[in-house]
Amino acid sequence: MNTAVARLPPVIDYDHGISCIDTLQERPGLACCYLVRRADEVAIIETGTAPGVPGLLALLDARGIARERVRYVIPTHVHLDHAGGAGLLMRALPDAMLVAHPRGARHLIDPSKLIAGAQAVYGVDAVARMYGEIAPVVEARVIVAADGQRVQLGDGELQFVDAPGHARHHFCVWDEASRGFFTGDTFGLSYRDFDGPGGAFLLPTTTPVQFEPDAWDATLDRLLSFDPQHMYLTHFGRVGEVRRLAGELRTAIGRYVDLARRYADAPDRHAKLVNALTADALAQLQRLQCPLGEARSRALLAFDMELNAQGLEVWLDKA
Repeated sequence: MNTAVARLPPVIDYDHGISCIDTLQERPGLACCYLVRRADEVAIIETGTAPGVPGLLALLDARGIARERVRYVIPTHVHLDHAGGAGLLMRALPDAMLVAHPRGARHLIDPSKLIAGAQAVYGVDAVARMYGEIAPVVEARVIVAADGQRVQLGDGELQFVDAPGHARHHFCVWDEASRGFFTGDTFGLSYRDFDGPGGAFLLPTTTPVQFEPDAWDATLDRLLSFDPQHMYLTHFGRVGEVRRLAGELRTAIGRYVDLARRYADAPDRHAKLVNALTADALAQLQRLQCPLGEARSRALLAFDMELNAQGLEVWLDKA
């Protein structure tokens, strides 16, 4: 893999040795991974998709971080925008171990079901374009992290907290040094484009196929029990005001459930759900005095609204 000509991704450097790296999926500001430095060791939390891996490796080189210093690669769950690049990244990091949820580890060792599932949702051509090569990870290099398990990283440690709700194979990563969680999708989506005078806008992500609102509510309780000061979202970046946003996320999940039930038997259920979810998001953006116009907001929301509607439909059909 030649990283000499790879584009360096945009980076936001936070305190406590944490850097947010834009994985440049589809558009800037959509998805990121995190570089966490503790003393002389590094962890990479989330990997993004395979097309972003050369840029991530180029960034390590540009910052003088030897690849042997990367001790862990940690996708929060196996959805491909979070873990699609794991196999390629592990090939390039000879001393790293991949840390995975017990329900997700086997899918990173053998990603054939991940690939088939993504193709069923997006189509074969779209998966090839969006995700590139989805390579397996050697089983001997995988740590299966049980709930509450900790790993040492330099002069600190990271703790893994089982976090169902968005997906059953999801954990969040607690970092005591920063008093923050790396939340994957469990604390929703919050794009910085929408930030306005009313603060950050947060919305649930009910991507197919394991949306479970009751489990998600319990997960939020558990995360808040740590009294986190920050949440490091994959979509996108660090947010504060944790308790306010947690409350808004709970409320939004409840509205999603109500909308799904309202349109459960509608003949044009999918279209009605997409429209209702979009209207719900636009109302919240207006409340928060989002600086973007409606047309731009709709464009940024369109992909997530489509997936959220699909996820709610899967949930309805299972119920």
